[in-house]
Amino acid sequence: GLFSIWAWAAQPVNVNAASAQEIAESLKGVGLSKAEAIVNYRNENGPFKHMDELVNVKGIGIRTVDINRDYILLENSKLAARK
Repeated sequence: GLFSIWAWAAQPVNVNAASAQEIAESLKGVGLSKAEAIVNYRNENGPFKHMDELVNVKGIGIRTVDINRDYILLENSKLAARK
């Protein structure tokens, strides 16, 4: 049905831990080059403390952050809670 079309995008990603490939696959409007910029920024500046800091990355605007707000994780808290 209609739901399955969107299923691929509904995968939250930890922008402080994921590879560029994982970020590119999980976030809408973020290709591999932008995802690599996110990883490079993180490596140079340390982990993101708030998702709005992503706008400091070249090529990432507030609109990109807004449409991905439900999918951007800053830590693996949801996964860790399952232990």
